[in-house]
Amino acid sequence: MTYAQTLNYLYAQLPMFQKVGSAGFKKGLEGVQRLVQALGHPERGFRSVHVAGTNGKGSSSHLLAAILQSAGYRTGLYTSPHLREFTERIRIDGQELTPDYLVSWVKQWRGLFEQEKPSFFEMCVALCYDYFAAERVDIAVIEVGLGGRLDSTNIITPLVSLITNISYDHQAILGDTLPQIASEKAGIIKPGVPAVVSQTQPEVAEVFGQKAQPLGAPLSFADQHYRAELLRDDPAAAAQHVRVWRDEAVWFEEAELGLVGDYQRLNLPGVLAVVEELRRQGFTITDEHILAGLRNVRRLTGLRGRWQVIGQAPITVCDTGHNEAGIRMVVQQLGRLEYQRLHVVLGMVNDKDLGKVLRLLPTEATYYFCAANIPRALPAEELAKQAGEAGLQGTVCGSVAAALATARQQASADDAIFVGGSTFVVAEVPDLYAPEA
Repeated sequence: MTYAQTLNYLYAQLPMFQKVGSAGFKKGLEGVQRLVQALGHPERGFRSVHVAGTNGKGSSSHLLAAILQSAGYRTGLYTSPHLREFTERIRIDGQELTPDYLVSWVKQWRGLFEQEKPSFFEMCVALCYDYFAAERVDIAVIEVGLGGRLDSTNIITPLVSLITNISYDHQAILGDTLPQIASEKAGIIKPGVPAVVSQTQPEVAEVFGQKAQPLGAPLSFADQHYRAELLRDDPAAAAQHVRVWRDEAVWFEEAELGLVGDYQRLNLPGVLAVVEELRRQGFTITDEHILAGLRNVRRLTGLRGRWQVIGQAPITVCDTGHNEAGIRMVVQQLGRLEYQRLHVVLGMVNDKDLGKVLRLLPTEATYYFCAANIPRALPAEELAKQAGEAGLQGTVCGSVAAALATARQQASADDAIFVGGSTFVVAEVPDLYAPEA
């Protein structure tokens, strides 16, 4: 099979949460455990850091990988979903899985897939673990796909577990309350394995203690020891400069963080706490390695779509934030941009309660409603109707590219354009992989 045929086979034969939503989510680890058993248990062949959370787990995973790469470690990185190309999910030292490897691997194990009928995500995890073991990575950063306890990635025993922000998302699968959602995320905590929680959230902090204590897993809340203070406020820049504190003493007088967005300063404490834990376990990671990783994270890992500036005059930004907490942070960031008028290219998926999210968005903006090219996309007409009920007015434009083109035609040089509402909308931004403006 060719690469295109291989992808078509995978997408056609196996349910895929990214495209179809909860119908593609299989609860339980039995399926992936059968796969890795057939593969000779590759998940035991490399050291790892496991990362869960509602918001921030992707950025945190990329930051950790960049720091480890800067320290000279051969570093695997597994993230999901991909934006444009399947191979983005699996990287070693920033280099994507090659299409040829995927084709040969699927050919080798196609009989196993047809026998076991795994989900798309179970297949992805088995591929990732087999690849990292075969390539002998020194360490891999593994991002949870959905939840934690029953996520297919959760068959590893990592050196340290990281849990980022907890907020509402995927309630139909993870639960209707923050403690229920936190309990699912806490499912990655393993016996005796240190666990780091990025943010102290009073409504869920006890959940992590209740999980960690009987397992003998050392638990720490990173924001009680680390914090990042913004030095220069320029949300239109490609980087932000922060002063980093550790236990009330300045650690880094000025660090350049190659990811912009207020939420990155909330992610940073968890990242630094994990790095300190890896140092305690014998990894050689100097302060210079940390600074280099933070500064060069985009170049080292290929991360896209996190408060990414894709144009100037008008300033044009995209961001993958899509749930209540993520949109709230985006709106705060938009409030610090300087512009005459705000134009918002907006698309969302059809399997979420959008009422609270839509009511967070600024009513004074002009909206361009669109739908990403996936089955889960909420039709632009329906989105416009629901947005209108929340006081948001604009134009139905159809595709993401058409909506962005219309916004650019309507905007003046002194205006601002924001593109978001869904990871899948950002994935279709034409300028996503162009050099940043």
